Amino acid sequence: MQLKPAQVWPLALIPATVIADQVTKHMILGNPRFRSLQCLDNLNICGKIEIPGPIDLTMVWNRGMSYGMFQSEGVMRWVLALVMAAIAFGFLYWLLKAQGGLLRLALGLVVGGAFGNLIDRVRFGAVVDFIDASALHFPWVFNIADAAISVGAVLLFADQFLLSGRRQAKAASEHK
Repeated sequence: MQLKPAQVWPLALIPATVIADQVTKHMILGNPRFRSLQCLDNLNICGKIEIPGPIDLTMVWNRGMSYGMFQSEGVMRWVLALVMAAIAFGFLYWLLKAQGGLLRLALGLVVGGAFGNLIDRVRFGAVVDFIDASALHFPWVFNIADAAISVGAVLLFADQFLLSGRRQAKAASEHK
């Protein structure tokens, strides 16, 4: 299978997202104020650094999926990892077949974010979350991978539901 240039950039977005996610998590894990590895078994906040503005750094371990859904430990950790991997590879397959820049962008972000969180799940049994926007009334602590998945999901929704009607109307008018 030969990839066209329009298919390459979304594939490059995957490692870019994973690298951005893992580098920021490495910075958090390496900061002694968070005691992150010492509190791996703790379900509470490992530490917090207040920074000017509406976002703080708050280290928590997330044993679920994005934004803490489906918390799991033990054998279920591996079941959740397999489910996450299957979903990521399913979206990757869709990306390889996808037409349209917005759809490719959305899928690249979702796949990159999924692999970023999957790395943590396999390494630690939990995902490193640290972006705290509670001052903006956002109740969850999240990470770069979660943000990529969320932005990708919004773009995917826009492409599939909001823009698909326009594409169908345009195609219908061209066939007349």
